Amino acid sequence: MFKTGKRLLIAALAVSAPLLAGSAMAQDKGLISIIVNDTSNPYWFTEGKIARETAEELGYEANVSAHKGDTNTESRQIDTAITNQAKAIILDPANADGSVGAVRKAVDAGIPVFLVNAEINEQGLAKAQLVSNNAQGAAMGAQQWVQTVGDSANYVELKGAPSDNNAATRSNGYETVLSQYPDLKKVGEDVANWDRTQGFNKMQSLLQANPDIQGVISGNDEMALGAIAALKEAGKLKDIVVGGFDGSPDAVDAIKAGELAYTVLQPVAIFSEDAVRMADKFITSGETGLGGEKKLYDCILITPDNVDQYTSAFVMEQ
Repeated sequence: MFKTGKRLLIAALAVSAPLLAGSAMAQDKGLISIIVNDTSNPYWFTEGKIARETAEELGYEANVSAHKGDTNTESRQIDTAITNQAKAIILDPANADGSVGAVRKAVDAGIPVFLVNAEINEQGLAKAQLVSNNAQGAAMGAQQWVQTVGDSANYVELKGAPSDNNAATRSNGYETVLSQYPDLKKVGEDVANWDRTQGFNKMQSLLQANPDIQGVISGNDEMALGAIAALKEAGKLKDIVVGGFDGSPDAVDAIKAGELAYTVLQPVAIFSEDAVRMADKFITSGETGLGGEKKLYDCILITPDNVDQYTSAFVMEQ
């Protein structure tokens, strides 16, 4: 994915603009509606911002809304996009199963839908599903985690929202690698729903039940950062290795501070832009340019050795 510095620099420049600001000049190609999960999370904030910036660059009006994982809210936002006669919808779906109906509703109204970050469990509705290669990223992260922790340790896992297929894919990817080491023992796990506060609370409970752990592996950075806060409060962080996933700015700061061992960067700045450009191509030509519906984007490992190559939110210069 990250083949040239040029695209990364374009993505980095796009990150600098406010998320919900309107376009400074009149647009004449119609509306692209962008629906993300929760803009309080820097990952989804960047996803919406990059998509909006790209749409406006291409001559569209664009707006960003957030469903926060609620399918009813998502459905209403789809209704609004239909009412506003959007030319296309860029959607980070709320639920692999529960979002199918909302996508079908948009498609039935003649609006092409382009999914980013998360998938739905039905093919043939969305024009494209552009997602990180979560299996590749999880395997890479788990291998780095083992290198840092060693091949003998007790550990716990923090998992993402079960409604998101990415949570299971990452957890399974971790298990595929870690199960190869019989002296690595998972002594606890809990779902913290991609959330920092839940990560903090669940880590407190896991630590109380398992005071002698040596590692924490997390399905995303927000949960990992919550775990770090709980471990610091308990005076345990110096003895416990924590690994993350996303490549968020706060995670990068934690790596620099020696608190987080690594994170796995998802190229959200790239596939958010690609989704909008693909939508524009489809609007103008009736073709997406993809050979199939799904496209995977490889992740990048960020460690203390390469953290200085992180140039902007979710952007690594290669």
